[in-house]
Amino acid sequence: MRRADRLFEIVQHLRRASGPLTAAAIAAELETSRRSVYRDIAALIAQRVPIRGEAGIGYVLERGFDMPPLMLTSDEVEAVVLGAQWVLVHADDALARAAADVLAKVAAIIPEGLRPAMEDPAVITPPNWGERLDAGVDVARLRAWSLQGRKLWIRYSDGAGQESERMIWPFLVGYMDRVRVVIAWCELRQGFRMFRTDRLLRVEFREERYPERRSTLRQKWLTMMRERREAQTASGKTFANMDEAGTGHR
Repeated sequence: MRRADRLFEIVQHLRRASGPLTAAAIAAELETSRRSVYRDIAALIAQRVPIRGEAGIGYVLERGFDMPPLMLTSDEVEAVVLGAQWVLVHADDALARAAADVLAKVAAIIPEGLRPAMEDPAVITPPNWGERLDAGVDVARLRAWSLQGRKLWIRYSDGAGQESERMIWPFLVGYMDRVRVVIAWCELRQGFRMFRTDRLLRVEFREERYPERRSTLRQKWLTMMRERREAQTASGKTFANMDEAGTGHR
């Protein structure tokens, strides 16, 4: 967890607590050390966050404190609305609920003069008219496995209908207008592959973590895709299909 995220979480834990929280209790919640909590509390107090602490009792956040409000422009509000609209239409149920929550939170804090940008925005995302063909796939769990760096065993049917079984290392889930894809390192082919979720015939979520760092895989894939785009642009070619771009399924 990044330190900025940890500082925010400490404030949130103190806000929710019904009484004083000890450094040990906070450390256990955040899965960090008490020493880190002591340093973080000191940093928050230095930033004038009204935290009181007593030895042997714990820390208390004084009533009435809240994080500074977001200062957004009209364009920024519309960007949030447009992005959330797209997620509501195209993402899995968990992300769609999160997008709705984001809109509710932004609506609660923006000044009155910016409310029309949320309540009657000048931007819109077209609805998804087609039925999702991957309804039986737990996309939220695919995202979780990608974040945790765990392996997946899959049975997959490619565009020609040929089936294969393989172990993959997922690190990204891509959301496009019509399809969703799992971007992964394939043990069978020893290379990066994209797998459309509507072509996943079976998925087994393994507890085993893959040996490579997820961030390293992501950076290698982005570098490969950038170099391939540059090469194709130089030769006058373009990607015809995201599902086929730089991956294949053989």
